[in-house]
Amino acid sequence: MGKSGSKHGDANSPCGKYQFRYQKMLQGSDPTKGRRVSGGVYQWDKLELFNGLKSNSMKLGSLKGAYVGKRHTWIHKHFSSIVFTILLMGFLFLLDSFMGSIFEPSVLQSSPPPKKLSTETEMFGDKSGKNVVQMYGHLASMASSALAERELKQEESRFWKESYRKASLWSPCADRKESRNTGNFQSNTGYILVSANGGLNQQRVAVCNAVAVASLLNATLVIPRFLYSNVWKDPSQFGDIYQEDYFMKTLKDEVNIVKDLPPHLKSLNFKEIGSLITDADLTKEATPLEYIKKILPILSKNGVVHFLGYGNRLGFDPLPSDLQRLRCKCNYHALKFVPKIQEIGSLLIRRIRKYNEPRNKLDKELLGDFITKSKSKSNIQDTDREPLKYLALHLRFEVDMVAYSLCDFGGGKVEKDELQTYRESHFPLLMQRLKKSKPISPQELRNSGRCPLTPEEAALVLAALGFMSDTYIYLAGSQIYGGKSRLRPLTNLYPNLITKEDLLSPNELAPFNNFSSQLAAVDFIACATSDVFAITDSGSQLSSLVLGFRTYYGGGHAPTLRPNKKRLAEVLSKNNENVVNWNDFEARVKNMISEAQSVRLRGWGRSIYRQPRCPECMCRFQ
Repeated sequence: MGKSGSKHGDANSPCGKYQFRYQKMLQGSDPTKGRRVSGGVYQWDKLELFNGLKSNSMKLGSLKGAYVGKRHTWIHKHFSSIVFTILLMGFLFLLDSFMGSIFEPSVLQSSPPPKKLSTETEMFGDKSGKNVVQMYGHLASMASSALAERELKQEESRFWKESYRKASLWSPCADRKESRNTGNFQSNTGYILVSANGGLNQQRVAVCNAVAVASLLNATLVIPRFLYSNVWKDPSQFGDIYQEDYFMKTLKDEVNIVKDLPPHLKSLNFKEIGSLITDADLTKEATPLEYIKKILPILSKNGVVHFLGYGNRLGFDPLPSDLQRLRCKCNYHALKFVPKIQEIGSLLIRRIRKYNEPRNKLDKELLGDFITKSKSKSNIQDTDREPLKYLALHLRFEVDMVAYSLCDFGGGKVEKDELQTYRESHFPLLMQRLKKSKPISPQELRNSGRCPLTPEEAALVLAALGFMSDTYIYLAGSQIYGGKSRLRPLTNLYPNLITKEDLLSPNELAPFNNFSSQLAAVDFIACATSDVFAITDSGSQLSSLVLGFRTYYGGGHAPTLRPNKKRLAEVLSKNNENVVNWNDFEARVKNMISEAQSVRLRGWGRSIYRQPRCPECMCRFQ
């Protein structure tokens, strides 16, 4: 077959070769005949034309009559075919006119648009076989273009650094010695035994609250125990996660701490003697006065109390400043991860950064000497180059969080049924409450800021803040509802998404298998030591504790991104109307994040674990 637009056949094809040889043969005998064939048009020689007309003029009349007769015979023979052809052409003409009228712009404008989900959801197949849910296709397309433009200009985001210089004026000082006890425990009122519930971060808060309560009641604290949770499924105890001796040594001048109860108290039935204290016996965030009135008499009488399922049962205000400082000292100074967690955390950080040395105080406080020990030659480059910067992202998009929120995440009926089944199985109390209360629409929940951010929404925020597409993002947790297919909108914009499972081998992770709290400690380290930490849910205990650590030890060089979900939902809702432009979206997101980064003192009733910038925990230098 010849090339498109060419009049001649391909010389390399069989037909082409035959035609080529035939032309050469004709050209060898008669040049004019060769031109006739090769040109495709007969070009008569003037002389030949004149002679031909003269010699054949006598035959023209007789030939004309014969020709007319044959023409009428042919028309009669093919009359039906001619009529069919004419009718077919007419039908096609009418069909063309009809189709053109249907797709006329005026008709399109008056036709109702196809129905979409309220979140403008688009679903398309993923390589894994699951559907990829994209709720903001319009914004995602603009984000991709903006990232490409920024890549060409090589413009680095200003959010790699703290926005406010005043953040560097605050420094850690909760370990200063201002205790009222000063190591004098002669008037000890008894022993406090604590069984903390929840996961790693809830247990950490419980431990430091127990330290403050022991000091308040002048009691001896037994090293806290961790309850086994059907959710976390981790049998780890205090000594499996934190260094017991270091904990006791750091607080020895503040609180008397022992590893176990005396033998004469171990055999007691705490419930029978009235020393078993549950959450029902204390109000949430109880005041010191409540402990003195309710707990101290039991402690003085029986010599021991057992706080079962202890957690967030000590308020932040009103509280004596020395107890507030003691909680800070416990959280930021006394709780050190055990060597095996520090070692695996150090290995992970060095592989992310491709750099061996510690970079700041956060590294030293969380990793100890392991940040410079055991330098592996694999996956780590020399220290002559700058460390690779990375952003840590904590997505609270696990199935329990997604199901409990009652929000719609664009997955249609399949997702709705799946989450409903999960709620019925895991949250029976929630289901009972829902039956008695007035239902709230998913859109109302989203508008009020009660829906966890999706991976796609997180990606749009990062793009609006100017983080380039080659940014390395460490994803904490990794148990994202929907798996890789749900992460696709994020990885489309930011392909360098990494987890601890990507950077640590199965053999290196083997000692931590089936120990979710210990793995959570590794995530805690990776988030706290990152160049930038991005929060998607302010209610997360991990995010709160990491934020507090970065504030306490960051020296004003550890920025954290905290989007306001209510304000973000308002901006994202414009996507449905296709009226938001990228510059407007970018400006509003940047303004939202900048306001959240402003340097503020801890407000009344606010957590010191999240906001340690207060006189009890930190010192300000002019």
